[in-house]
Amino acid sequence: MVSEKLLTKMSSGSWIRAMFEEGERRRKHFGADKVFDFSLGNPDIEPPKGVIRTLRNLVNSDEPNLHKYMNNAGYPDVRKKIADSIHKDTGIPITEKHIIMTCGAAGALNVVFKTILNPGDEVIIFSPFFPEYFSYIDNHGGRTVVSPCYENSFDINLQELEKNITPATKAVLINSPNNPTGVIFKESTLLQMAEILERKEKEYSTKILVISDEPYAQLVYDNNIVPSILKIFPNSVIVNSFSKSLALPGERIGYIAVNKTVSNADSLINGLIYCNRILGFVNAPSLFQKVIGETLDEKVDINVYKQRRDFLYENLIRMGFSCVKPQGAFYLFPKSLIKDDVAFVNLALKYNLLLVPGSGFGCPGYFRISYAVDQKTIINSIPAFEALAEECLTKR
Repeated sequence: MVSEKLLTKMSSGSWIRAMFEEGERRRKHFGADKVFDFSLGNPDIEPPKGVIRTLRNLVNSDEPNLHKYMNNAGYPDVRKKIADSIHKDTGIPITEKHIIMTCGAAGALNVVFKTILNPGDEVIIFSPFFPEYFSYIDNHGGRTVVSPCYENSFDINLQELEKNITPATKAVLINSPNNPTGVIFKESTLLQMAEILERKEKEYSTKILVISDEPYAQLVYDNNIVPSILKIFPNSVIVNSFSKSLALPGERIGYIAVNKTVSNADSLINGLIYCNRILGFVNAPSLFQKVIGETLDEKVDINVYKQRRDFLYENLIRMGFSCVKPQGAFYLFPKSLIKDDVAFVNLALKYNLLLVPGSGFGCPGYFRISYAVDQKTIINSIPAFEALAEECLTKR
């Protein structure tokens, strides 16, 4: 009954989910306090109190039609508030017509790819990357082209990008702050990238859409700034969600923001709205659209994540690991202490450490740690990391 293509994909599986499920098994066997699960980017902190209060007030209110269908793009008043917020942050005067509410960033990406891709069109992504990108692009007949970043900084390698652009290139997908590295792509790099794309568009008589996947844009440390994609790339859309910024991953609420300067903007917007419907999303969750509309200025406490980042980073460096210090998100991406990152992650299981190999993100020789876990788990994991490091360094 299941398609051969899907069976093949299922057999390769997801390292993130596989390690999470292994963690579930080990918690039952060893006890939760003896298992250190850093596999899943699932915020452990609660949403801001303002979000909870707004949700409670809405549920207990007499507001009519709160749970009914609306325009496939979402409530106009909510979309206007998001557009106004983007205008305030970037200076780009977009309106509610440029906003489409979606079922999270994952739903938004599928809507974008369904709208723009013809069979065989290419989408360039940068490694390391969020592994689900391959499936989202493949879902709609596209072909994923991986362009590597510089290993020492994880910034975009512009020479490699230029080599990878062909007449079939339909889009370039950016994720900044990045999952899994936590790196924010430099504005200077993105400006040079814009020049390359403009040159290639003229060479091939094509248009290339820049898609910026920004679920971690509000989780930024040390006064770093995420450059505005809408300012840099005229042909661009932002895909965002409130899963991380408001700790609402299970509510599946996000949006697409279309640059007002994008080529054939009205046609693209209409296509996005149409695909939001025909992909089966129909519209983003009505209740949480209203919640978001009232809580755009709310934030999770970034200092909680910063404290975890600093503690883990400093301890891992002390043990002999090397790692680019994250500027945002809630991941560390250290270099494995042995060449084979899969073997390293399997060895970590000996100490009940649940990690994800870099191979799953297109970057062998590294591993990902999600510090979206409580501080007690992080503190208690240090002896396990020390034992793992000692065994690896002894074998060198």
